[in-house]
Amino acid sequence: MSDLRVAYYGDDFTGSVDALLQFARRGWTGRLFTALPDADALRRAAAEVDVVGVAGIARSLSPAEIEKELRPALTALTALHPQVLQYKACSTADSSPTVGSLGRVLEVARAVVGDRPVPMLFAQPDFGRFTLFGHHFAAEGGVVYRLDRQPTMSTHPSTPMTESDLARHLSRQTALPIASVTLPALGDLAARLTSATEAGLVLDALTDDDLVTIGRTLLSMPGPVFAIGSGGLSHGIAAADPGDAAPVPSSTPARGPVLVVSGSRSAQTRRQADAAAAAGWLVRPLTLAPSPPLLSDVLEALSTGRGVVLTSDDADLRPADGESVLPAIADAAASVIDAAVRAGATRRVIVCGGDTSSRVTRLLGVESLSIAANPRDNVVLLRAHAADPAVDGVELLLKGGQVGVVSLFTDIAALGS
Repeated sequence: MSDLRVAYYGDDFTGSVDALLQFARRGWTGRLFTALPDADALRRAAAEVDVVGVAGIARSLSPAEIEKELRPALTALTALHPQVLQYKACSTADSSPTVGSLGRVLEVARAVVGDRPVPMLFAQPDFGRFTLFGHHFAAEGGVVYRLDRQPTMSTHPSTPMTESDLARHLSRQTALPIASVTLPALGDLAARLTSATEAGLVLDALTDDDLVTIGRTLLSMPGPVFAIGSGGLSHGIAAADPGDAAPVPSSTPARGPVLVVSGSRSAQTRRQADAAAAAGWLVRPLTLAPSPPLLSDVLEALSTGRGVVLTSDDADLRPADGESVLPAIADAAASVIDAAVRAGATRRVIVCGGDTSSRVTRLLGVESLSIAANPRDNVVLLRAHAADPAVDGVELLLKGGQVGVVSLFTDIAALGS
């Protein structure tokens, strides 16, 4: 039987990386796979590290697709006998009955892992995410909003949030009963989880101390404990039982210009692109079939040391066949990155948008990821591991739409210089 402390499945790549960072910051060793590997590879990793993750794409899938994606992953991870098995979800609970359904996740997990009540923690205080009396709040631009009034999430193109009561929000996605455990009841969480008749319990948290209380409780219960939660859940678990791995560095010695490709339509990503343009970077719309002139301009700019940003919020992104735009954006972004790294024009790439990052990383043939640096806050620079030498060793920053300061792109370009 494995002594693995935690295994997790991430519903997108940016979230998967955030979980890996939370564990690493508290001295845990970890490995993140970009797709479900075979059982032997999982067992080898579990014998070497404290936490094993599999980065997935469930956040962008239909309920039927979630079943196909998640069941094999949970089955394989359960076989490692971890103390806690986490489904890493976004800290803004991104989900709906038709896209990224956490209700369907709950159903699949109870069928695979067991039918015990599932704790569900979305709060992540250091990222401006809080849950109080079952209602969720998210910061943007220094202001904390109720989730259904937060500027980005209330108008999200795939999963607009119209309800801040998370139990009510999630109950729209499943017939299973879901309730809340409010802040005053966290001290008796183990008893509540043991006796609950509900399938899922949304947990309050306002501070890091609340996260640690929850993490300590989950580590004390008979495993495997299946839980759904944000990087705040990862933080709480690891902080409740810190490891002794070396601190995460804040920089790397890499040099050269940065290529940014974006599938995000977030206002913060647009502000970051505008800041790069003001700093003299080449900023152009990403087209679904990048033309030779666009590729030529990108490579020429990078070859002169000039950073490049390709955006999607100002591009005409309508696939001719009427299919979903997301795979088309990912294909276009991956083709530009592939051309740039094969030309030796860059070794540091930023991909914006959680769903886009998930797909682009797989399209590039990246097999696994390790943390290269944590420059600030929840920003993580990753090292790609791939069989293709052109891709192996490339540094990747997989950025959620709302993540990072306005100067993020130029800040990353300055690392190690």
